[in-house]
Amino acid sequence: MDQSAGSPQDAQSLPVCYRHPDRETGIRCTRCERPICPECMVSASVGFQCPDCVRGGSGTGHAPDAARPRTIAGGTIAADPRLLTKILIGINLAVFIAVQTSTTLLNDLVLIGSWPPAPFNPTEGVAEGQWYRLATSMFTHEAIWHFAFNMLSLWWLGGPLEAALGRARYIALYLCSGLAGSAFTYLLAGPTTASLGASGAIFGLFGATAILMRRLQYDMRPIIALLVINLIFTFGWSNIAWQAHIGGLVAGVIIGYAMVHAPRERRALVQYGTCALVLAAVALMTVLRTLQLT
Repeated sequence: MDQSAGSPQDAQSLPVCYRHPDRETGIRCTRCERPICPECMVSASVGFQCPDCVRGGSGTGHAPDAARPRTIAGGTIAADPRLLTKILIGINLAVFIAVQTSTTLLNDLVLIGSWPPAPFNPTEGVAEGQWYRLATSMFTHEAIWHFAFNMLSLWWLGGPLEAALGRARYIALYLCSGLAGSAFTYLLAGPTTASLGASGAIFGLFGATAILMRRLQYDMRPIIALLVINLIFTFGWSNIAWQAHIGGLVAGVIIGYAMVHAPRERRALVQYGTCALVLAAVALMTVLRTLQLT
């Protein structure tokens, strides 16, 4: 049937479930009238009710997982959607303060392939078995401007991503992107070149944010412009480990795509399986470079 001009149906599409923003639905709770999808609807004597109204009423008749709201990626919605972002900033701050007081600690945490250089026998570095440097360098900053820029970026990008993905998926994205950036740096940079900073993980958040915004059909121009500016700085300034930025960005795009596009019936398998593949690539790059240097 044709609809008259100016009808509500012309102005907007179907409403989305209040607990699953990625799902359109034509069903509303008979008590609170909020839109609910088939996964959330609970049969009532008349029509369907949402899990919140069921819990506030008889508390019966709903599936055990119906009471747990989910993000677009399938994560649990938390009371504090920025908790992990705050913890990550706190860890970076603690390490930053610590390395300001100890040059020895700084030298022990940075990413370096092999040290000292020839003709001396190397005793330190990832190639000498100190693989932990791939992770510790992600939380280490020496210059105040470097620390401040990365932490502001983490706050701006991390909070919304943590809320959209859920805590477990968010921390998996952050760590895998950071490790990918470290491994790519180890693979391509000079073995005696030291690098440090959370930039690999931050660029992973950039990539995942772009994928999420495209999935939600948001305006992509702001995030693309910001990413282009950061890439200009990456390749335009000296003493910047561009390998970490590119490695983290690629990992963030891959993982972000898996997070928001995984089929619902195999969501966790696809999401965490993709993270495992990225970590396998990290291990492969690390082993290949180590064999080359030793």
